[in-house]
Amino acid sequence: MEYSRRFANMEAGDLLAEVLRAHPGKAVFSTSLGAEDQVITHMLATQGFREGIFTLDTGRLFPETYELIEKTCVRYGIRIEVFFPDTGKVEQMVREKGINLFYQSIENRKLCCHVRKTEPLRRALSGKEIWITGLRREQSPTRQDLALAQWDAANQIIKVNPLLEWSEEQVWKYIHQHKIPYNTLHDKGFPSIGCQPCTRAILPGEDVRAGRWWWENPDTRECGLHTSR
Repeated sequence: MEYSRRFANMEAGDLLAEVLRAHPGKAVFSTSLGAEDQVITHMLATQGFREGIFTLDTGRLFPETYELIEKTCVRYGIRIEVFFPDTGKVEQMVREKGINLFYQSIENRKLCCHVRKTEPLRRALSGKEIWITGLRREQSPTRQDLALAQWDAANQIIKVNPLLEWSEEQVWKYIHQHKIPYNTLHDKGFPSIGCQPCTRAILPGEDVRAGRWWWENPDTRECGLHTSR
């Protein structure tokens, strides 16, 4: 893609500035309040981008994540827009499958992710041209084929991954250097944080996403938001 070639040698902050300049009012950033996302929020806010940042509230998040939403908004003077799943679809799913259906099968887990995440995401991206994410290549086997910019066919939008080649060390160095607020669960062995029932702390030496849907094969550990089609 043309964008990937153009972005190849650009610093993440410069890449974001170029995207915002080229697509005024049509770029959005989805944050799950993870370490990478906090880095991007800092970069965007310090460039004056204070609208178009959103998060998905599945209804099953950690209390620490909610605390960080508020702390981040206060720190940067921004409002993070929150998108919720359709109440009726959640109620129907729970009525038919149970409150913790995701432990029973991969199909159930993917259904839960679809209802609580994928559908709200599509609403959040509606009418936009650029979707900025905090994905990094080294995070997971499922993210090895990502590009700095690529067409997301499922959502009919260009997805931009400015931190794609960053290491975990780079992320944390940047956070400490700029005193960026982060989720306190990171200090308790949670390198990757999602919904509370589907996230656990990892053991020393485990992969950074080993605590996400730990009962599944590593090759299936995506919620559907970033699955190529």
